[in-house]
Amino acid sequence: MYKYMKDHEEYIKNCLKSKDEQDFGALLNYHKTQIEFMQHERFVHLIITLVFAFFMIAFYVASMMIDLRGLVVIALIFSVVELFYIVHYYRLENGVQRWYRLYKEIYDAIQMR
Repeated sequence: MYKYMKDHEEYIKNCLKSKDEQDFGALLNYHKTQIEFMQHERFVHLIITLVFAFFMIAFYVASMMIDLRGLVVIALIFSVVELFYIVHYYRLENGVQRWYRLYKEIYDAIQMR
């Protein structure tokens, strides 16, 4: 996913820097579609992150109420998975924010014509 995002960013940046005649309207529509895909991906990962956080908290609470070591182990596993989901979501969020700036650059390139 990150490679896809980086490759797309490079493509857009190269199009903006190119001295060749560009159809910035088509580029803007293409980039907007890619942003919409990433927004959907980001939303799905937000839901997953929240669900894992709920289960993590539930297992921690259960491990405090019931004296079973297995619940603590499960809670720790959910904590590790949650950490990875938070990092992944953070990277998605920052990538989409960079794409918003690229969208503005493309829009400005259209306005300067």
